[in-house]
Amino acid sequence: MAQIVDTSDFRPGLKVKWEGGMWVILECSHHKMGRGGAIVRTKLRNLETGSSVEQSFKSGERFERIVFDERPAHYQYKDGDDYVFMDMESFDQVYLSEDILGDAVKYLIDDLQVNFDLYEERVMGIELPTSVAMQITDTPPAFKGDTASGGGKPATTETGLVITVPFFVENGEMVLVDTRTGEYLERAKK
Repeated sequence: MAQIVDTSDFRPGLKVKWEGGMWVILECSHHKMGRGGAIVRTKLRNLETGSSVEQSFKSGERFERIVFDERPAHYQYKDGDDYVFMDMESFDQVYLSEDILGDAVKYLIDDLQVNFDLYEERVMGIELPTSVAMQITDTPPAFKGDTASGGGKPATTETGLVITVPFFVENGEMVLVDTRTGEYLERAKK
């Protein structure tokens, strides 16, 4: 039985059928119009082609939600333009492109445990853990008095992802990064 959702259920990561394709919501915002009903502005990515579109929907529009089967997998390495995973049930190597993975590539570190999102036995993407321990490879040094301004400083991780970290974080340190928001959480436990 198909699960139906409407625009009030929209949130980043929700997967829906729309115009004959399978789409994941990347961004959404609800806007109340002066006279008419509300609209929901979204940015969507097609799960089959990787293309992105911006689309507005009327409040209350209904869609079929796509529910994927999950299967555990292990990220192994990058091979050219593809990312290689091991299916932990069949032990097959699965090659996925950046188009399928989207922003998840920013968090792929060696031996990362993920889940494949499967639809009719086809891998449509991956589900990341909520946080990943990543090494800081480049960040400016802290200077006495930096903390007075609050905030933080930019830092580049081993995958090239740039995050904002507190001033006390230095090159070579391991930090936990939230994969849903791309934000620094804390220093990783050793």
